[in-house]
Amino acid sequence: MQLVLEGIGKKMGAETWLYPMDLALQSGAVTVLLGATQAGKTSLMRIMAGLDTPSQGRVRVDGQDVTGVPVRQRDVSMVYQQFINYPSMTVARNIASPLLLRKDPNVDQRVRELAAKLHIEMFLERLPAELSGGQQQRVALARALAKQAPLMLLDEPLVNLDYKLREELREELTQLFASGNSTVVYATTEPGEALLLGGYTAVLDQGELLQYGPTAEVFHRPRSLRVARAFSDPPMNLLSADAQGATLNLRGGPSLSLDLPSRVSGSQVTVGLRAPALRVQARPGDVALAGQVELAEISGSDTFVHVHTAVGELVAQLTGVHYFDLGAPITVYFSPAQAYVFDGSGDLAVAPERAKGH
Repeated sequence: MQLVLEGIGKKMGAETWLYPMDLALQSGAVTVLLGATQAGKTSLMRIMAGLDTPSQGRVRVDGQDVTGVPVRQRDVSMVYQQFINYPSMTVARNIASPLLLRKDPNVDQRVRELAAKLHIEMFLERLPAELSGGQQQRVALARALAKQAPLMLLDEPLVNLDYKLREELREELTQLFASGNSTVVYATTEPGEALLLGGYTAVLDQGELLQYGPTAEVFHRPRSLRVARAFSDPPMNLLSADAQGATLNLRGGPSLSLDLPSRVSGSQVTVGLRAPALRVQARPGDVALAGQVELAEISGSDTFVHVHTAVGELVAQLTGVHYFDLGAPITVYFSPAQAYVFDGSGDLAVAPERAKGH
């Protein structure tokens, strides 16, 4: 399915929910809608599905204008954060319902395959009311996958699941999406989830489409500060600096040399450093920033160190488990080649060298 949005916008009274945007989804691929709560992800998906009509613009499917065509006349499957199951049907019957409608000859086999992938095979004879919220969400997800609709819309489908199960299902879903023929739209607030799913990413913020493209390209070359903020977890470290020729003078700190475009020379800029770019061991050519440890958090196999420095508050993401005393002196290092530079308007001026090939 080729889904194209042309100048789509949505208003509710005097309030703008979606600003006019153009978006052509890649057929048969996964497109992630990435943005914070109230960025406009659900509003956009409801228009894609035919649940809502845009205030302006056109929705085209395979070249045909379907603006205003209701969802019941479209071949779409959807899963929301708020799961919806048939309460009087067993789990097996819920999953089987779309298979029975299209008279699939392998209903039982397909139901058991999907249930196994989503870790609910032991609940097939239960009713939804006998399951936990996370289990019911997996039933709704299995039913959506069983439908094999040309367009599949998933609105934060894993948000109600525990961390370990989320990680497992992300991998399973990536494989399921790759093996199917559906055009998948997947909404999330988590940058890490977008990176795991791959495909394409559309970054939304307060109803605006900021950037769309291959996920790796959008991550490595955010078009603006707004995109960089939305596509960084933990948040990108942002430092104020003055650009002079090929030199960046960090406010309250050291200088670094970079190949800067002439348009930013003599102006105030923002230097962006992703948390993994900061280290506690120096390498040749590194810039050093001295400070004090404010907090050290161990999360999985990484340690996040919050550091107070003269140039601002920083977060370093260190691989492995490390222990730091609160208030202890610490020096973090980074390579100038890993710095982003945004001009006074917040537009990308310099991307890290390793990202220039993306």
